[in-house]
Amino acid sequence: GLPSDKIEMGRNCKIVTEVVQNGNDFTWTQHFPGGRTTTNTFTIGKEADMETMGGKKFKATVKMEDGKIVADFPNYHHTAEICGGKLVEISVSSGVVYKRTSKRIA
Repeated sequence: GLPSDKIEMGRNCKIVTEVVQNGNDFTWTQHFPGGRTTTNTFTIGKEADMETMGGKKFKATVKMEDGKIVADFPNYHHTAEICGGKLVEISVSSGVVYKRTSKRIA
């Protein structure tokens, strides 16, 4: 659902993701080049208002399954987990799979 210029920009940009966990409460912030920031706050098992990196707003209930954070909503499935000290995120939308691996910087 993103324009091709945004997809191409996303392939090459460095995104800094900040995850703060307090029990089942999470604050998930992504800092994009140029100063744009998106922050989603959610509690495992409770519906929350969220925003995509493209700016679309939606509601989702985030779950924890086998140590992975899982968010499902219409036409989109997202998982995030720590593997080997790295944050691995996998998104699937309309049969397209996007995988991002981030290293720890702090």
